[in-house]
Amino acid sequence: MSNGLPPWGALSAAQLLTRIPIRLRAAPDVAKAVPWFPVVGALIGAAIGGVVAGLMELTTPGVAATVAVLFGIVVTGAFHEDGLADTADAMGGWTPERRREILKDSRHGSYGVAAMCGTIVLRIACIAALAPAAAFAALVAAHTLGRGAAVGVMGLAPPVSTDGLGADYARSLTRSRTVTGVAGALAITALATGWWVGPFAVAALISAVMVAAVARRAFGGVSGDILGAVEQVAECAILVVATGLASRHPLWW
Repeated sequence: MSNGLPPWGALSAAQLLTRIPIRLRAAPDVAKAVPWFPVVGALIGAAIGGVVAGLMELTTPGVAATVAVLFGIVVTGAFHEDGLADTADAMGGWTPERRREILKDSRHGSYGVAAMCGTIVLRIACIAALAPAAAFAALVAAHTLGRGAAVGVMGLAPPVSTDGLGADYARSLTRSRTVTGVAGALAITALATGWWVGPFAVAALISAVMVAAVARRAFGGVSGDILGAVEQVAECAILVVATGLASRHPLWW
């Protein structure tokens, strides 16, 4: 692994992004972990996709999609959903200083709860509209590119503050690691979905640019919570695009 992406970085990424009990001899190495985020996302998406594909053979699409989305929330500990909720709440502040203050508050208000519930409902609706194979592929793509979008924003946007996980990620992420993470996300998605990777990548790019632009204007930069919002918005956008693609075009496999 001479490209600077040692395999134990995957374990650090999995420990950071999931509730899976992974024990490491030392604290997670953020610098090594970040490029592996899309890989962990692909595994999470495949697990959720496997749940929904299996349940669709036993029950209705709506029930299968609901159980699968809740399964994903349990696996990740609502890590990204929490970031989206904090970001949505903070947008209610009148000044950047007040918004940053709200962003640090772990409690959720009306905006945060509405945003979190809205994304859950949207994901369930999109997944339920897909056939089992398409749902599996779309979930792999959404979770992979969602985290790839977050890696891209980490590497390009300035951090909102000098402390916190988001700032640690941004400081440790070199240009080469950013490219590696984003390229890995695109490669995995291409393997899972074929040419669908093009529309999915556009959806992820637009989502990342929009959230990053709003964050820079509202907060002065990005934080760990805002990166969670990037992932959630991109994930939802990709699933929406998937419903349109699946209704007109078959998967390559």
